[in-house]
Amino acid sequence: MKYVDTSAETAYNKHIADAILRIGVVEQLLWGQAMDALKLDTVLLSEDRSCLEILDQTLLPGTVKVLRIEKIEDIFEAIRFLRVRGAPAIGVCAAYGIALTASRIETQDYETFLTAFREQKNYLASSRPTAVNLFWALNRMERTLLSHADQTVDKIKELLFAEAQAIRDEDVAISRSIGEIGFGLFKPGDGILTHCNAGTLATAKYGTATAPMYVALEHGMTDFRVYCDETRPLLQGARLTAFELHGAGIDTTLICDNMASTVMKSGLVNLVFVGCDRVAANGDTANKIGTSGVAVLAKHYGIPFYVCAPSSTIDMSLATGAQIPIEERAASEVTEMWYKERMAPEGVKVYNPAFDVTDHSLITGIITEKGLCRAPYEKAFRELGIE
Repeated sequence: MKYVDTSAETAYNKHIADAILRIGVVEQLLWGQAMDALKLDTVLLSEDRSCLEILDQTLLPGTVKVLRIEKIEDIFEAIRFLRVRGAPAIGVCAAYGIALTASRIETQDYETFLTAFREQKNYLASSRPTAVNLFWALNRMERTLLSHADQTVDKIKELLFAEAQAIRDEDVAISRSIGEIGFGLFKPGDGILTHCNAGTLATAKYGTATAPMYVALEHGMTDFRVYCDETRPLLQGARLTAFELHGAGIDTTLICDNMASTVMKSGLVNLVFVGCDRVAANGDTANKIGTSGVAVLAKHYGIPFYVCAPSSTIDMSLATGAQIPIEERAASEVTEMWYKERMAPEGVKVYNPAFDVTDHSLITGIITEKGLCRAPYEKAFRELGIE
């Protein structure tokens, strides 16, 4: 695994506060008001195409706030500092973002437009190194530009907006397809464990790991329960997954990460669904830190462990997970964030990788929108047309 340090910023909280001053708030709801996560849009292009409208996930669940962002620096900030998060949602945000910022490039010369576009693309691509959907979406947008070199710049700008919308629409369909396949893997009365947030908040709708649960509700099945790992240090399981599943009326129990073994040993968990940020050709999977530990436990207790992965997250250019770059984040996320006062001694070293890689041998199956893949994964991927 390659480790990429993204923590070398001005103090995390100060950066967030400074950015808020630049970004307009469109809507704000306080915790306790009725809300359905499936009706919350993680990222949209405004109707007049003047800005992105982003659900600020750093404030959930206490405050539901939608932000209007226009500048490329603020789109970068939204991705880097997890206002928008989850590999599919990051891809949608990047696609909308590059369409918006490219629409403001003032030239009618194709080559000049292409150069400026690539500068914007490279800047946005540097925001987070692990989520392959970020690069996949930006590369897809660039291919749209390159394949229409014979068109006017104004026409290309329109085509970029259309492509970004297509990426979002496809994400909804992909998530629901994953949900239908996953729904077929569990039965009434089952207990499901999930880690981090691969829910509707991490995608355009439905989520990946939570999609089978939402599809179950659509089919009228309510007799199942879900255990959410809190997911230290950023608490995505507690703040986001528990928030959206509980709000959907699903029997939801929040547990600390170090309780997963006890819950499994007690017979409360029948299968595990997790999302992913990147999958190598051999099936090694990068997901939120702690996922590999859950996989080890599931293997020990004989519990099926499924990765829910849109085909866009499968990177066939990487032979194994050892080649996946792993983002390291700020020490303050571990020592200070979420606490009223610092909870670790000043000067202590902190190791804070955002992701880990689960070995393919621990994975029962990888659910894509094209079908359920089982080992050997590279062969299974290619049989589904994933190249």
